[in-house]
Amino acid sequence: MTAFDSNVYAERRKQAAELVAARSLGGLVIGTGPEFAYLTGSWASSHERLTALVVAPDGIAVIAPVTDIQSLGLQDAAGVEVVGWRDGEDPYRMVAQRLGEGPVGLGSSLTADHVFPLQSLLPHTELAAEAVAELFMVKDAEELAELAKAGAAIDRVHQRAAELLQPGRTEREVAEELHALILEEHKSVSFVIVGSGPNGANPHHDFSDRVLEAGDPVVVDLGGALPSGYQSDCTRTHVVGDPAEAPKDFLEAYAVLERAFSAACEAARPGITAGELDAAARDVIDAAGCGDYFTHRLGHGIGLSGHEQPFIIAGSNVVLREGMAFSIEPGIYLPGKWGMRIEDIVRMTADGVEPLNRTRRTLGGNNG
Repeated sequence: MTAFDSNVYAERRKQAAELVAARSLGGLVIGTGPEFAYLTGSWASSHERLTALVVAPDGIAVIAPVTDIQSLGLQDAAGVEVVGWRDGEDPYRMVAQRLGEGPVGLGSSLTADHVFPLQSLLPHTELAAEAVAELFMVKDAEELAELAKAGAAIDRVHQRAAELLQPGRTEREVAEELHALILEEHKSVSFVIVGSGPNGANPHHDFSDRVLEAGDPVVVDLGGALPSGYQSDCTRTHVVGDPAEAPKDFLEAYAVLERAFSAACEAARPGITAGELDAAARDVIDAAGCGDYFTHRLGHGIGLSGHEQPFIIAGSNVVLREGMAFSIEPGIYLPGKWGMRIEDIVRMTADGVEPLNRTRRTLGGNNG
């Protein structure tokens, strides 16, 4: 069963065909994974065997092992020819024969063991992840509705986080409870980060057996996938017990972080580049003398993948448009002492950004 009506996927494939024509491409070759699911609704995989959606100037086809055709579930995929191949046949040549003249864009889900055989047959092949990303950077109404559901679902988990962060408990114990809470409304857990004290200074810490102490800053970053495949991702920073017991330098830096987050949200408008938006937050942190401790990009797109285009990163000229959904997540990390991050998923509207996460961002807050 697909997440949306078959007409939604048919419209997306139509847009893919229009992109091929507009860019004078020989076609697009999309492997199984989020991109394939975006265009077909199918998450089926043929593992090491090639399954590919081919969007060519003269038609759309799926080339797949005969053993996997039924599991693809493409019976209702209008305008898609499904072609099976048997072990001993050359699926890469079957793909190449369907493509037109001009460069061929390969989707980012294709692994190297599929890319290299295709490149040997297609001298003008280019890894056109940017071209493919154009198809799903701007979300349609159905996607935005799912992302709003995902945001609300992860908010309900975050509302429980503060009460779990008690002195004497370990990060692992808290993470296990959060994991179970995520699964109440998600089909799977993408990640659980519980970074207390010095562990919070590692942006990609997961959790450990460190025991929580009163006054510890704690970074809690949670994400999962809904049954539709659409992802949630939200970070809040807490203090164990009374926030007034946290280190003074932490409290001062958190005020800077709040200003940086607000500056980015206020700057975000259709037409701003991803690099300019990154700078809106980074300039605030730099001016406060904390720039060396903001060690990652400001944000990333989200959809069927937890991290996808557009990436909100210094130097990027990608223009942000209405309908895009991405994270705004400034952070400050003081090695050996503490870390902090505020992260919301937002959607771009005609007037600015609307947050899809609504839990309170104040330290220790666990109310909506």
